[in-house]
Amino acid sequence: MTGFGKIFIVIGIVFIVIGLLWSIFGKLPGDINFKKGNVTFYFPIMTSIIASIILSLIFYLIRKF
Repeated sequence: MTGFGKIFIVIGIVFIVIGLLWSIFGKLPGDINFKKGNVTFYFPIMTSIIASIILSLIFYLIRKF
């Protein structure tokens, strides 16, 4: 398998992990959600921080091996 194929496999696995975590943790305390009239603003800051930490750990482990 070429290096390019491995990169696509790793990216796919990362997207699967992010999707699973997003469905499990969905809206965490610390996520910003404003609703006024028919306008809704949602910024998942806490979810983004957790996803960043997990992705950093995954990439660190991949680089290690």
